[in-house]
Amino acid sequence: MLIIEINVKLGVKSNFTIMNLRVFNMFRFLFQLGIASILLLISTVAAFYEGSAIVDNPWEWKYSTPFSQFLYGEVNSNSSISQLDYLVYAVKFQPTFPVIMVISSLYLLILIGYHFLKPQHKRFAYYLSFLGGVLFLLSYFIFNSPTFGGQIFFYIWLVSGVLCIVTAVITYFQILNRNTNEIKN
Repeated sequence: MLIIEINVKLGVKSNFTIMNLRVFNMFRFLFQLGIASILLLISTVAAFYEGSAIVDNPWEWKYSTPFSQFLYGEVNSNSSISQLDYLVYAVKFQPTFPVIMVISSLYLLILIGYHFLKPQHKRFAYYLSFLGGVLFLLSYFIFNSPTFGGQIFFYIWLVSGVLCIVTAVITYFQILNRNTNEIKN
């Protein structure tokens, strides 16, 4: 009789604890999502502001306006400069806020991927592998950048790609190890 009462009490308490844990985890996810989103928004606005200095530097229009040159051809006036070229200029010469943008974007991508693929560990490992491959590809495109900002972005994307791949491999092999242990038992 005593054992049955303890099990009932533990059962009710464990259901309550599981519900509290789910609410806490959802709050923690939404809090992280909100902070990273606000940081991304603020750093994006600041990067656009810093990159708008390209309008005052016509000698940089030839080298720092790839989107405008793609869309309109040669850039002859500051009114034909695309907004995306503001980011290119900020990345090249004032990379602080673009770096914060990239880091907060990566954090958001990994956080959202983890939240939705948490029950499917194997798919999360594939997701991280894909993200690592994209980061390697981005780092390859700016490998020989002569600017300080380009070099910073090369190393950020390279290190982030390595971390994603290593985490994916560890996650994948933990799944395999867990599955072999379950088969043995």
